[in-house]
Amino acid sequence: MTATDPAKDSLVVFTPSGKRGRFAVGTPILTAARQLGVDLDSVCGGRGICSKCQIAPGSGDFSKHGITVAADALSPWNAVEERYQQKRGLKPGRRLGCQATVQGDVVIDVPPESQVHRQVVRKAATARDIRMDPATRLIAVAVQEPDMDEPSGDFERLRAALLESGLTEARTITADLRVLQKLQPALRKGKWEVTVALHQPAGSDQAKVLDLWPGFYDGPLCGLAIDLGSTTVAAHLCDLRDGRVLASGGVMNPQIRFGEDLMSRVSYAMMNEGGAAEMCTAVRAALRDLAIGVAEDAGVLPEAIFEAVIVCNPVMHHLLLGVDPVELGQAPFALAASGALTFDANEIDLTGINPGAQVYMLPCIAGHVGADAAAVVLSEAPGETEELTLVVDVGTNAEIVLGNRDQVLACSSPTGPAFEGAQISSGQRAAPGAIERVEIDPETKIPRFRVIGSELWSDDPGFAEATEGTGISGICGSGIIEAVAEMRMAGLLDASGLIGSREATDSDRMRPDGRTWSYMLHDGRAEDGPLICVTQGDVRAIQLAKSALYAGARLLMDEVGADSVSRIVLAGAFGAHISPKHAMVLGMIPDCALDQVVSAGNAAGTGARIALCNRAARVEIEATVGTITKVETAIAPRFQEHFVNANALPHATDPFPELAKVAPLPNVSFNTGADRPNRRRRRAS
Repeated sequence: MTATDPAKDSLVVFTPSGKRGRFAVGTPILTAARQLGVDLDSVCGGRGICSKCQIAPGSGDFSKHGITVAADALSPWNAVEERYQQKRGLKPGRRLGCQATVQGDVVIDVPPESQVHRQVVRKAATARDIRMDPATRLIAVAVQEPDMDEPSGDFERLRAALLESGLTEARTITADLRVLQKLQPALRKGKWEVTVALHQPAGSDQAKVLDLWPGFYDGPLCGLAIDLGSTTVAAHLCDLRDGRVLASGGVMNPQIRFGEDLMSRVSYAMMNEGGAAEMCTAVRAALRDLAIGVAEDAGVLPEAIFEAVIVCNPVMHHLLLGVDPVELGQAPFALAASGALTFDANEIDLTGINPGAQVYMLPCIAGHVGADAAAVVLSEAPGETEELTLVVDVGTNAEIVLGNRDQVLACSSPTGPAFEGAQISSGQRAAPGAIERVEIDPETKIPRFRVIGSELWSDDPGFAEATEGTGISGICGSGIIEAVAEMRMAGLLDASGLIGSREATDSDRMRPDGRTWSYMLHDGRAEDGPLICVTQGDVRAIQLAKSALYAGARLLMDEVGADSVSRIVLAGAFGAHISPKHAMVLGMIPDCALDQVVSAGNAAGTGARIALCNRAARVEIEATVGTITKVETAIAPRFQEHFVNANALPHATDPFPELAKVAPLPNVSFNTGADRPNRRRRRAS
């Protein structure tokens, strides 16, 4: 590392990776990134020609990182950057990492397009049969020609034709000035026949003409279902006539540079004047780019998008709407608005799509339980089952729903970014080259793993050739979960999460690491690759994250007086890729028969699609939200008790209590809870 006097070196923090280090004044950001193993692209050798190393520096107070970034934390704009700006242009706020140098403590965001290993935002659409009844639809009508004996405007006669068509229950129909300006040419070109895009919410007697075309129009009519998460943003472009998903896409939430978790963003808004507006601008720009991107992927014009349904947590809800989230950072966690909202897309700067497009946001359940949780309820319908079902939408902020026909409860739990690969020594977001699956032989302690982008395991023939293009770059959330669980089952971890000594394990995979030990998964240093280890700090980070998740679930179970659940549904981009066996070994979720632990994929995104394609579903979820019991983890005394108990592996209510003082758990299949006595006897023998 470039260093002179460490006491005078500046702290450089990179997001979204969370990697940090101290560097001497004058160190280029690109150099700092390379020395820390940050995924920042560059192909021109730092000459400022390729522009691959673009960065977005932050400014202001970053309480999560414990630093304040001054305006002069980086060197001034130089001649190389000025030349590039004139020739090709840089996005506002961007710098070239090879030209900007460290002058003080700084937070640097590496945008997706500057990353060598692009983020894999795994929020694909889940197949689902949806009854089609969208709020926006096409209606073709014949309009009465003007008559001097019965004077009336063209729009009045269009409105009369729509009301008489029997295709709408509206009593009042309106249109923007933009539509009125197109009306007369369209009517005359279509010989008094036009097709209109009409928007009418369920149960409303008011409708609005969003656009119109001469004659009969049967072109694309599309809508967006958007899951606006704190870490990732996913969008599904749907055909509003048949519900087909035409394209899906995702991006990293650019607000990560202001704080990886929600409370960090609230803190940023509180401590920096204009901070909320800054975060609002960033996320709106991401939505615009995502909308245009999925339209291009589907081969349709962005103007064909007439509606968007957005689900998100309360903090993202406020930041998207331009509402300061400060009230959500303190009791009683008051929302500016908790009910469903409908408004013009241009009110949140969602431009580039149809100018008349409408936005619908599902209702929030409570101050810390948002519209994304409501969407999960709409998708998974736990209130319609006889069995007690636990639905966990796993992410940086987990939404947890428990219920059956008798009662539905919901809470959120601040799991933090460890599940996303952040705050892990060799952690990274899910991208090609990241370790995502891990197995450890319980006898030899030798690991095998699989990386994103390859179906082969590391000990399979051809693995090196298959990963030659991407290499092995780090470990993502699902990988670290499996690694820690496998270490537990192989006897490398005890029940408290302590990594054993070399003498205890007799494995050359164990490496001294200060006062503790680390376990080596992969040593790529001979090929100029990374050394990937699981450190004691990594284990502790996973313990804290999984404890918050488990404590939230247990808190809901306390509310209904249940000691167990019949079924567990893992949802979300990360939840969909968690191995149920490894989740159970770690104690992330309550004890349950493994064949009753299922994945629902992106349940929040599915709920958004249902609301997009069926307006009656909006009425349904608006009514359902009012019946859900909200549990606030931030003020519940038993949450802390469960959190502390859950720090053990699996947790304090270990299904193998007599093994709590023995390092390894049984290395068994964990197929069902019924075979536990047999496993216990095998271990005792």
